[in-house]
Amino acid sequence: MAVRIICINKDYGNHYNPHEAISYYGWRNEQTGENGRASRAVMVDFLQNKRGVAYVGDGSQKAYCYVLVSPAGTKYLQTQTDGRWSNNLLNLPECR
Repeated sequence: MAVRIICINKDYGNHYNPHEAISYYGWRNEQTGENGRASRAVMVDFLQNKRGVAYVGDGSQKAYCYVLVSPAGTKYLQTQTDGRWSNNLLNLPECR
């Protein structure tokens, strides 16, 4: 299953990496129209263990999400565009 990340919620804590501050991801399954909200841990599990795919953007402008691990061992998502790590997730609006 593939989902498009459409918004985020940050915990506004003091983090080494701003991507670690994302606590929830709002998503939409474009094929089924289903919407949801998932914690960082659930999204990491979705990508790593459930063969899920997550991306930001639409059409030909998709930036796919990958799981990275901080020096402290925290797993988080970050997008990669044209072989470079990008801030597409951090640029999304807050989920309401």
